[in-house]
Amino acid sequence: MAITQSQGLRPHMHATARVTAPALTKLGPVSSRLLPSLVVLGAAYTVGSYVRSQLTKEAGTMDRIFSQQNTPEVEKARKQQLQVETNGDPRNNLLNFLGWS
Repeated sequence: MAITQSQGLRPHMHATARVTAPALTKLGPVSSRLLPSLVVLGAAYTVGSYVRSQLTKEAGTMDRIFSQQNTPEVEKARKQQLQVETNGDPRNNLLNFLGWS
């Protein structure tokens, strides 16, 4: 049996319907495990970088505000109120790790 139609098309198909399916490349076993991990790590790094930059920006803003308010009179009143000589300075407390710079 010889094909009588041109280009091997069926009678009900148009020439434009003859499109080859895109070649899907199969990932190897290493790539299929590595690629999702890299995507997750990249997304986590991006989010972490954004959060860090925002915290740095806000810390700079707060430092500017507090530096205007930290006059010698305010520091003296703070030391009296918090009893820094007897209880220690809460700024140097281990639990105040967010204030470390």
